[in-house]
Amino acid sequence: MNQNELNPDASPQAAFGARLRRLRKARGWKQKDLAQRTGYSSVHISQAENGRKFPTLRFSKAVDVAFGLTGTADAFEHECREIKFGSLLEGFPEYVKHEKAATEIRLFQLGLVPGLLQTPEYARTVAEGDVQRGAITPEQAEERCSFLSERQAVLARPRPPMVIVVMDESCLRHAVGGAEVMEPQLQRLIEVASLPNWVVHVSPFELGARRPFNLPINLLTLPDRSVVAYAESQARGHLERESTAVLPMLTSYHQLQAEALSQAASVAMISTLRKGTL
Repeated sequence: MNQNELNPDASPQAAFGARLRRLRKARGWKQKDLAQRTGYSSVHISQAENGRKFPTLRFSKAVDVAFGLTGTADAFEHECREIKFGSLLEGFPEYVKHEKAATEIRLFQLGLVPGLLQTPEYARTVAEGDVQRGAITPEQAEERCSFLSERQAVLARPRPPMVIVVMDESCLRHAVGGAEVMEPQLQRLIEVASLPNWVVHVSPFELGARRPFNLPINLLTLPDRSVVAYAESQARGHLERESTAVLPMLTSYHQLQAEALSQAASVAMISTLRKGTL
């Protein structure tokens, strides 16, 4: 296969490819040899080495097995995770670590259904939109959807957290992918609202200036009963631990929950909108 002169300093993806090529050659392997050891094609190996193929976790783990790097500090899996997290907003990877341990999760979302409630089709459509805008690569879109699936799966643990969601009405009315995507997504919201550890509210447009948040906000209650907050803008995310900053946000969230539609009224609104997609 043709090999380009890859500059490892050009990007994390290029550094991954350059190291992959260097270790392969150090063992005297051809690309087809590494392909046989990983279960991938020679073309895939070539594209990864040339920086044209985004390294997925599955591929990285297969490479680690081939090179005997599994579980070591030099594992390609670590490098892949760094690349993946590098495409996420600042603060979000650390937030996700806390999310896995949280006993209570409170979410407020604008515009889009919260990630933890998204169906695979809805999440994929959102990611594909980012690809079309040039914000991420198709490989990053695939990793983003896989990462979201992992976050959702954690909530199915034996003792799941209590999750309270307040969605701005715009989350329901913002059409993502058309009826074939929105109908099952709205049905998913109705199903989740019936679960004992989930509470779903809609913040109606009529709330107007009484809505305390103008940006999405996540609040986590941790096992030691401390609370951390995560908020993000278009450009960056921020994890807040200081109680002097977090407690006012928690108070505002309680006020928002009181002002929002009851769960019964919220489900009725969602059901009406779902019928409109049929």
